[in-house]
Amino acid sequence: MPPTPRAMNSRTPNTRSNKARWGVPITVGASLALVGGVLLWSPAEEADASPAAGPRAGFTAVAAGDIAEQCTASSSSCKHPKTAALVKQINPSFVMTMGDNQYDDARLKDYKNYYDKTWGAFKSKTRPIPGNHETYDPAGPLKGYKSYFGSIAYPDGKSYYSYDQGNWHFIALDSNSFDDDEQIDWLKADLAANDKKCVAAYWHHPLFSSGGHGNDPVGRPVWKLLQENKAELVLNGHDHHYERFAPQNADGKADPNGIVELLGGMGGANPYDIEEVQPNSQKRITGTFGVIKLNFTDTGFSWNLVATDGSTKDTSPSYTCR
Repeated sequence: MPPTPRAMNSRTPNTRSNKARWGVPITVGASLALVGGVLLWSPAEEADASPAAGPRAGFTAVAAGDIAEQCTASSSSCKHPKTAALVKQINPSFVMTMGDNQYDDARLKDYKNYYDKTWGAFKSKTRPIPGNHETYDPAGPLKGYKSYFGSIAYPDGKSYYSYDQGNWHFIALDSNSFDDDEQIDWLKADLAANDKKCVAAYWHHPLFSSGGHGNDPVGRPVWKLLQENKAELVLNGHDHHYERFAPQNADGKADPNGIVELLGGMGGANPYDIEEVQPNSQKRITGTFGVIKLNFTDTGFSWNLVATDGSTKDTSPSYTCR
Protein backbone atom coordinates (compact mmCIF):
# COMPACT_ATOMS: atom_id res chain seq x y z
CA MET A 1 0.00 0.00 0.00
CA PRO A 2 1.28 3.52 -0.73
CA PRO A 3 1.93 5.78 2.24
CA THR A 4 -0.93 7.91 3.48
CA PRO A 5 -0.26 11.54 4.42
CA ARG A 6 -0.61 11.99 8.16
CA ALA A 7 -1.91 14.96 10.08
CA MET A 8 0.90 16.77 11.89
CA ASN A 9 -0.76 16.59 15.27
CA SER A 10 -0.63 12.79 15.16
CA ARG A 11 3.16 12.76 15.56
CA THR A 12 5.17 12.90 18.75
CA PRO A 13 8.20 15.17 19.26
CA ASN A 14 11.44 14.38 17.42
CA THR A 15 13.45 11.67 19.14
CA ARG A 16 15.93 10.80 16.38
CA SER A 17 19.49 10.00 17.39
CA ASN A 18 22.61 12.01 16.47
CA LYS A 19 24.39 9.03 14.94
CA ALA A 20 26.78 10.03 12.13
CA ARG A 21 26.00 9.10 8.56
CA TRP A 22 28.43 7.47 6.19
CA GLY A 23 28.64 6.31 2.57
CA VAL A 24 30.50 3.09 1.79
CA PRO A 25 31.30 1.86 -1.72
CA ILE A 26 32.87 -1.63 -1.74
CA THR A 27 33.79 -4.24 -4.29
CA VAL A 28 32.59 -7.51 -2.83
CA GLY A 29 29.91 -9.61 -4.50
CA ALA A 30 26.39 -8.38 -5.03
CA SER A 31 23.61 -9.56 -2.75
CA LEU A 32 19.93 -10.28 -3.33
CA ALA A 33 17.53 -10.67 -0.43
CA LEU A 34 13.81 -10.74 0.25
CA VAL A 35 13.29 -8.33 3.13
CA GLY A 36 9.88 -7.48 4.52
CA GLY A 37 8.26 -8.68 1.30
CA VAL A 38 10.51 -6.38 -0.79
CA LEU A 39 13.30 -7.68 -3.04
CA LEU A 40 16.43 -5.67 -2.21
CA TRP A 41 19.48 -5.77 -4.47
CA SER A 42 22.93 -4.47 -3.51
CA PRO A 43 25.19 -4.08 -6.56
CA ALA A 44 28.68 -5.51 -6.36
CA GLU A 45 30.59 -2.26 -6.70
CA GLU A 46 28.79 -0.29 -4.00
CA ALA A 47 26.99 -2.56 -1.56
CA ASP A 48 26.40 -1.94 2.14
CA ALA A 49 29.61 -2.82 3.96
CA SER A 50 28.27 -3.71 7.41
CA PRO A 51 29.81 -7.20 7.85
CA ALA A 52 27.52 -8.31 10.66
CA ALA A 53 24.37 -6.62 9.41
CA GLY A 54 21.36 -8.89 9.14
CA PRO A 55 18.22 -8.31 7.05
CA ARG A 56 16.60 -4.92 7.58
CA ALA A 57 13.04 -3.97 6.77
CA GLY A 58 12.85 -1.94 3.58
CA PHE A 59 10.81 -0.62 0.69
CA THR A 60 11.39 0.71 -2.80
CA ALA A 61 10.24 4.02 -4.29
CA VAL A 62 10.65 5.51 -7.76
CA ALA A 63 11.43 9.16 -8.47
CA ALA A 64 11.70 11.34 -11.58
CA GLY A 65 10.84 14.84 -12.69
CA ASP A 66 10.20 16.66 -15.97
CA ILE A 67 8.05 13.95 -17.45
CA ALA A 68 5.25 14.21 -20.01
CA GLU A 69 5.89 15.99 -23.27
CA GLN A 70 2.82 16.39 -25.51
CA CYS A 71 3.33 13.08 -27.28
CA THR A 72 2.07 9.51 -27.05
CA ALA A 73 3.40 5.98 -27.52
CA SER A 74 2.51 6.21 -31.22
CA SER A 75 5.65 8.34 -31.62
CA SER A 76 8.91 6.41 -31.31
CA SER A 77 10.63 9.55 -30.01
CA CYS A 78 8.17 9.93 -27.12
CA LYS A 79 9.97 9.05 -23.88
CA HIS A 80 7.43 9.22 -21.05
CA PRO A 81 5.68 5.99 -22.14
CA LYS A 82 9.07 4.30 -21.84
CA THR A 83 9.85 5.70 -18.41
CA ALA A 84 6.34 4.73 -17.28
CA ALA A 85 7.07 1.17 -18.40
CA LEU A 86 10.04 1.15 -16.03
CA VAL A 87 7.82 2.22 -13.12
CA LYS A 88 5.43 -0.62 -13.93
CA GLN A 89 8.29 -3.12 -14.03
CA ILE A 90 9.81 -1.93 -10.74
CA ASN A 91 6.38 -1.79 -9.03
CA PRO A 92 7.49 0.49 -6.18
CA SER A 93 5.66 1.17 -2.93
CA PHE A 94 5.07 4.71 -4.17
CA VAL A 95 6.18 7.23 -6.81
CA MET A 96 7.64 10.69 -6.26
CA THR A 97 7.42 13.19 -9.13
CA MET A 98 9.68 16.23 -8.85
CA GLY A 99 7.63 18.75 -10.84
CA ASP A 100 7.01 19.70 -14.47
CA ASN A 101 4.91 16.59 -14.64
CA GLN A 102 3.10 17.83 -17.77
CA TYR A 103 4.33 20.13 -20.56
CA ASP A 104 4.08 22.85 -21.67
CA ASP A 105 1.47 24.66 -19.58
CA ALA A 106 0.22 21.76 -17.43
CA ARG A 107 -3.40 22.27 -18.45
CA LEU A 108 -5.94 19.71 -17.27
CA LYS A 109 -6.69 18.59 -20.84
CA ASP A 110 -2.98 17.97 -21.40
CA TYR A 111 -2.70 15.95 -18.21
CA LYS A 112 -5.61 13.83 -19.47
CA ASN A 113 -4.23 13.45 -23.00
CA TYR A 114 -0.60 12.69 -22.17
CA TYR A 115 0.51 12.17 -18.55
CA ASP A 116 -2.61 10.19 -17.67
CA LYS A 117 -2.04 7.71 -20.51
CA THR A 118 1.37 6.72 -19.15
CA TRP A 119 2.30 7.77 -15.62
CA GLY A 120 -1.39 8.06 -14.79
CA ALA A 121 -1.38 4.28 -14.32
CA PHE A 122 0.34 4.91 -10.96
CA LYS A 123 -1.72 7.92 -9.95
CA SER A 124 -3.13 6.32 -6.80
CA LYS A 125 0.36 5.77 -5.38
CA THR A 126 1.98 8.91 -6.75
CA ARG A 127 3.06 11.64 -4.34
CA PRO A 128 3.63 14.62 -6.70
CA ILE A 129 4.92 18.14 -6.38
CA PRO A 130 4.48 21.00 -8.89
CA GLY A 131 7.19 22.57 -11.03
CA ASN A 132 7.37 25.91 -12.76
CA HIS A 133 5.41 24.59 -15.77
CA GLU A 134 2.46 23.87 -13.48
CA THR A 135 2.30 27.63 -12.83
CA TYR A 136 1.89 28.46 -16.54
CA ASP A 137 -1.65 27.08 -16.85
CA PRO A 138 -3.83 29.76 -18.53
CA ALA A 139 -6.66 28.76 -16.17
CA GLY A 140 -4.49 29.82 -13.23
CA PRO A 141 -1.28 28.69 -11.51
CA LEU A 142 -1.46 24.99 -10.54
CA LYS A 143 -5.11 24.79 -11.66
CA GLY A 144 -4.69 21.81 -13.99
CA TYR A 145 -2.26 20.14 -11.58
CA LYS A 146 -4.68 20.44 -8.68
CA SER A 147 -7.67 19.37 -10.79
CA TYR A 148 -5.85 16.29 -12.05
CA PHE A 149 -4.25 15.04 -8.82
CA GLY A 150 -6.89 16.37 -6.39
CA SER A 151 -6.41 15.38 -2.77
CA ILE A 152 -3.36 13.28 -3.67
CA ALA A 153 -1.42 16.51 -4.20
CA TYR A 154 -3.46 18.58 -1.74
CA PRO A 155 -4.15 16.25 1.20
CA ASP A 156 -4.40 19.19 3.59
CA GLY A 157 -5.66 21.74 1.08
CA LYS A 158 -2.14 23.04 0.33
CA SER A 159 0.42 22.29 -2.39
CA TYR A 160 2.89 20.92 0.19
CA TYR A 161 2.47 18.02 2.59
CA SER A 162 4.29 15.16 4.32
CA TYR A 163 3.84 11.44 4.88
CA ASP A 164 5.57 8.49 6.52
CA GLN A 165 6.68 5.09 5.27
CA GLY A 166 8.57 2.67 7.47
CA ASN A 167 11.16 4.57 9.49
CA TRP A 168 11.15 7.45 6.97
CA HIS A 169 9.47 10.85 6.92
CA PHE A 170 8.94 12.35 3.44
CA ILE A 171 8.29 16.05 2.85
CA ALA A 172 6.82 17.20 -0.48
CA LEU A 173 7.36 20.94 -1.01
CA ASP A 174 6.29 23.58 -3.53
CA SER A 175 9.40 25.54 -4.51
CA ASN A 176 7.28 27.96 -6.54
CA SER A 177 6.30 29.49 -3.21
CA PHE A 178 9.36 29.16 -0.99
CA ASP A 179 8.98 32.89 -0.30
CA ASP A 180 5.65 32.10 1.37
CA ASP A 181 6.05 32.39 5.14
CA GLU A 182 3.10 30.05 5.62
CA GLN A 183 4.92 27.16 3.88
CA ILE A 184 8.13 27.81 5.83
CA ASP A 185 6.25 27.96 9.14
CA TRP A 186 4.49 24.72 8.22
CA LEU A 187 7.86 23.08 7.45
CA LYS A 188 9.30 24.13 10.80
CA ALA A 189 6.31 22.67 12.62
CA ASP A 190 6.38 19.50 10.54
CA LEU A 191 10.06 18.89 11.26
CA ALA A 192 9.56 19.56 14.97
CA ALA A 193 6.72 17.03 15.10
CA ASN A 194 8.55 14.29 13.20
CA ASP A 195 9.33 11.11 15.13
CA LYS A 196 10.98 9.10 12.33
CA LYS A 197 14.73 8.46 12.25
CA CYS A 198 15.25 9.24 8.54
CA VAL A 199 14.04 12.29 6.59
CA ALA A 200 13.85 13.00 2.84
CA ALA A 201 12.43 16.09 1.11
CA TYR A 202 11.72 16.87 -2.51
CA TRP A 203 10.90 19.95 -4.56
CA HIS A 204 11.40 21.15 -8.12
CA HIS A 205 14.13 23.83 -8.27
CA PRO A 206 17.54 22.44 -7.19
CA LEU A 207 19.80 24.44 -4.91
CA PHE A 208 22.74 22.85 -6.73
CA SER A 209 22.88 21.87 -10.41
CA SER A 210 25.53 21.59 -13.12
CA GLY A 211 22.87 21.95 -15.85
CA GLY A 212 21.42 24.79 -17.86
CA HIS A 213 19.38 26.36 -15.06
CA GLY A 214 22.25 26.09 -12.60
CA ASN A 215 22.02 26.69 -8.87
CA ASP A 216 18.75 28.14 -7.58
CA PRO A 217 19.19 29.93 -4.22
CA VAL A 218 15.43 29.82 -3.56
CA GLY A 219 16.00 26.53 -1.74
CA ARG A 220 18.82 27.66 0.58
CA PRO A 221 16.66 28.57 3.62
CA VAL A 222 14.79 25.28 3.29
CA TRP A 223 18.06 23.33 3.01
CA LYS A 224 19.30 24.96 6.23
CA LEU A 225 16.12 24.00 8.07
CA LEU A 226 16.38 20.43 6.84
CA GLN A 227 20.03 20.07 7.80
CA GLU A 228 19.37 21.51 11.26
CA ASN A 229 16.82 18.72 11.66
CA LYS A 230 19.21 16.02 10.40
CA ALA A 231 17.53 15.34 7.06
CA GLU A 232 19.35 12.86 4.86
CA LEU A 233 18.22 13.37 1.27
CA VAL A 234 16.85 16.04 -1.09
CA LEU A 235 15.44 15.21 -4.53
CA ASN A 236 14.91 17.77 -7.31
CA GLY A 237 14.10 18.17 -11.00
CA HIS A 238 14.02 21.28 -13.25
CA ASP A 239 17.30 20.66 -15.09
CA HIS A 240 16.79 17.79 -17.54
CA HIS A 241 19.64 15.52 -16.52
CA TYR A 242 20.73 13.17 -13.75
CA GLU A 243 23.18 14.27 -11.08
CA ARG A 244 24.18 13.22 -7.58
CA PHE A 245 26.14 15.17 -5.02
CA ALA A 246 28.23 14.30 -1.98
CA PRO A 247 26.84 15.46 1.36
CA GLN A 248 27.11 19.25 1.62
CA ASN A 249 25.71 22.21 3.49
CA ALA A 250 23.49 24.99 2.15
CA ASP A 251 26.53 27.03 1.11
CA GLY A 252 27.87 24.26 -1.10
CA LYS A 253 30.64 23.20 1.25
CA ALA A 254 31.41 19.50 1.64
CA ASP A 255 30.05 18.36 4.99
CA PRO A 256 29.84 14.76 6.26
CA ASN A 257 26.79 15.85 8.25
CA GLY A 258 25.27 17.61 5.26
CA ILE A 259 22.49 16.53 2.90
CA VAL A 260 22.78 14.36 -0.20
CA GLU A 261 21.14 15.96 -3.26
CA LEU A 262 19.81 13.83 -6.10
CA LEU A 263 18.69 15.57 -9.29
CA GLY A 264 16.43 13.42 -11.48
CA GLY A 265 15.07 15.49 -14.36
CA MET A 266 15.20 12.68 -16.93
CA GLY A 267 11.58 11.50 -16.81
CA GLY A 268 10.77 12.26 -20.45
CA ALA A 269 11.47 15.90 -21.39
CA ASN A 270 14.21 16.90 -23.83
CA PRO A 271 17.63 16.69 -22.15
CA TYR A 272 19.78 19.68 -21.18
CA ASP A 273 23.56 19.97 -21.48
CA ILE A 274 25.90 19.92 -18.51
CA GLU A 275 27.24 23.48 -18.45
CA GLU A 276 29.18 24.23 -15.25
CA VAL A 277 30.15 21.39 -12.96
CA GLN A 278 29.41 22.31 -9.37
CA PRO A 279 31.57 21.49 -6.34
CA ASN A 280 30.68 18.17 -4.69
CA SER A 281 29.02 16.85 -7.87
CA GLN A 282 29.92 13.16 -8.02
CA LYS A 283 28.15 11.99 -11.17
CA ARG A 284 26.38 13.67 -14.10
CA ILE A 285 24.54 12.00 -16.98
CA THR A 286 22.53 13.70 -19.71
CA GLY A 287 20.77 12.29 -22.74
CA THR A 288 19.63 9.24 -20.75
CA PHE A 289 15.93 8.87 -19.99
CA GLY A 290 14.89 6.78 -17.04
CA VAL A 291 13.84 6.70 -13.40
CA ILE A 292 15.57 6.55 -10.05
CA LYS A 293 14.93 3.39 -8.07
CA LEU A 294 15.37 4.27 -4.41
CA ASN A 295 16.02 1.52 -1.88
CA PHE A 296 15.10 2.55 1.67
CA THR A 297 15.76 0.61 4.87
CA ASP A 298 14.99 1.49 8.46
CA THR A 299 18.53 2.86 8.82
CA GLY A 300 19.61 4.14 5.41
CA PHE A 301 19.22 4.39 1.67
CA SER A 302 20.81 3.94 -1.75
CA TRP A 303 19.60 4.16 -5.35
CA ASN A 304 20.09 3.14 -8.96
CA LEU A 305 19.50 5.14 -12.13
CA VAL A 306 17.61 2.77 -14.44
CA ALA A 307 17.50 3.70 -18.13
CA THR A 308 14.64 2.97 -20.52
CA ASP A 309 16.63 0.08 -22.03
CA GLY A 310 16.59 -1.55 -18.59
CA SER A 311 20.28 -1.01 -17.87
CA THR A 312 21.64 0.54 -14.68
CA LYS A 313 23.50 3.73 -15.55
CA ASP A 314 24.59 4.71 -12.06
CA THR A 315 24.63 3.26 -8.55
CA SER A 316 24.95 5.44 -5.48
CA PRO A 317 26.95 4.75 -2.35
CA SER A 318 24.97 3.39 0.58
CA TYR A 319 24.15 5.98 3.24
CA THR A 320 23.16 5.56 6.87
CA CYS A 321 20.64 7.92 8.46
CA ARG A 322 21.92 10.30 11.07
